[in-house]
Amino acid sequence: MHERSIAKQSTPFWWQAAPVKPLPQQPLTNKLDVLIVGAGYAGLSAGLALSRAGRSVAAFDVMSPGEGASSRNGGITSGSIRPDYATLSRRFGEKKALTIEAEGKIAREFLYDFIETERLDCNFQLTGLFRGAIGFEQYESMARGAEALAKRLGIDSYAVPHVEQRNYIGTDFYRGGTVRMDIGGLNPAKFHAELLRVALAAGVTVHSNTPVSSIARDGAGFRVVTSAGTVQARQVLVCTNGYTDGATPYLRRRLVPVRSRIIATEELAPEVMARLMPKLMMMSEGLQLGFYYRPSPDGRRILLGGRDSSRVGDPAAPTLRLRKGLVKRFPELGDVCLSHSWFGNVAMNRDMLPRIFEKDGVLYATGFCGSGVVWAPWVGTRAAHKLLGHSEHAYSAFDFRPPACIPFYRGNPWFMPAVIQGYGMQDRIAMWRASR
Repeated sequence: MHERSIAKQSTPFWWQAAPVKPLPQQPLTNKLDVLIVGAGYAGLSAGLALSRAGRSVAAFDVMSPGEGASSRNGGITSGSIRPDYATLSRRFGEKKALTIEAEGKIAREFLYDFIETERLDCNFQLTGLFRGAIGFEQYESMARGAEALAKRLGIDSYAVPHVEQRNYIGTDFYRGGTVRMDIGGLNPAKFHAELLRVALAAGVTVHSNTPVSSIARDGAGFRVVTSAGTVQARQVLVCTNGYTDGATPYLRRRLVPVRSRIIATEELAPEVMARLMPKLMMMSEGLQLGFYYRPSPDGRRILLGGRDSSRVGDPAAPTLRLRKGLVKRFPELGDVCLSHSWFGNVAMNRDMLPRIFEKDGVLYATGFCGSGVVWAPWVGTRAAHKLLGHSEHAYSAFDFRPPACIPFYRGNPWFMPAVIQGYGMQDRIAMWRASR
């Protein structure tokens, strides 16, 4: 394999600015108002709201806080919903579909206000996002969608015809696209580190590398067994997602962990970055297994991510696939070297929607489907207000029935390689149609 296809580091690029590490061991509090499982974006956001409301709160994480998807994602504040508006309307009715779509706007605004109000140093920039169209037929459909989004929700969203495309991205791979100006980027590891700092300052106790093994009803509350001991909690909130384990078997049967991988180039010349990413926007494309990519916060590298169908180890093949995708979109990067290649788990469910739901008294905030930068803080905070009984702050369109159970599934996603291959076939058909 060519040495340029082999990344120098297998840890996230983001960890250079915000290394993830275990917290000092904390004494175990035997009785709590609220015990939270998971100390990622959702768990810490919930803990912050609960602690500031006067509740005693502890979050337990099986790893170091933020070691999962919270510090491994692309840092794009998309808040995207995978089913389109027509699909949502067909499944849930037009009113519910519009409410779900509108909540994305509110959740992004909540995140941006939170970053500003709490003075979180996470390299956030509201850059906008360009989404590339695969063929002119898809462009027409995307253009109509952008116009409808602007009319329905007042979002600055518009179409970019092919002749104007190079004003936004230095490639001819697409046949036009659309822009949304309400989406930006941040450093996800720095965001988590700052969120952790604020949560700890508010009085949230965070136990790192302390797995929860069982949650059981005990009178009016719960008996929670952890590796550090047993805790009595009045309420329990589960905020795990792509790393959900056997401690919550009900949730595990409903979430499928999907590996996502990201590569980072070595630093590129300023004139190259100016050519390829003239507006330094976030990027996505209209394929089932499409890539998402972006400039690094300092504008010196390109980071590109996509699904990784491998299930064991850290093989080189997925990195090579992403590098080929990068060069296909930007041929002049054929000789570029990679500095980083890493992966992490996102979690999908059968509805492909984030979710707040209750089962046997335990509240769950989960199911972010690859868009957790926006949805996890939002859903975690809504769940906290639900526990507090703050109905005016707790409402969410995602607070409804649990995701459906996946038949014959108990946490081992044995079927994902076949699913990924199916999506790949759909993409090949779409590319063939676009080339005709």
